[in-house]
Amino acid sequence: MSLISFTIIGKPKQQQRHRPSARGGYYDPSSKDKKDIWLQIAKYRPKLPLEGDIYLKAIFYMPRPKNHYRTGKYSHILKDSHKDIIYHRRKPDLDNLVKMIADIIQPQMICDDSQICILQAEKLYGTARTEITIEEIS
Repeated sequence: MSLISFTIIGKPKQQQRHRPSARGGYYDPSSKDKKDIWLQIAKYRPKLPLEGDIYLKAIFYMPRPKNHYRTGKYSHILKDSHKDIIYHRRKPDLDNLVKMIADIIQPQMICDDSQICILQAEKLYGTARTEITIEEIS
């Protein structure tokens, strides 16, 4: 069994829809974000991509909006009404965040994203980052 684990620093990015190109065909508006993320995680690439069934765990930490915090000299303290909120319930959608990661890790870390048999994903509030675990389970 192989295990790859890494953290991507920065606000999680979602996969955007491909758009028609003026020259014909389609272009990927997320290509720059994918390249930037790949530069962060390339050092974790295995010598050969994982070929078996894959378990993918992705935890996306999103920054809290300003309205969760108090004002004035206490602006660094959460309001009492927002202390219990841990899950991020706004855009971007969780499925688009996962799709971005799946597109980035293939074909260098896994052969194809269709290998992902078990998926665990969460959107939480915290310091902006994405924690990824890829495990070959067969």
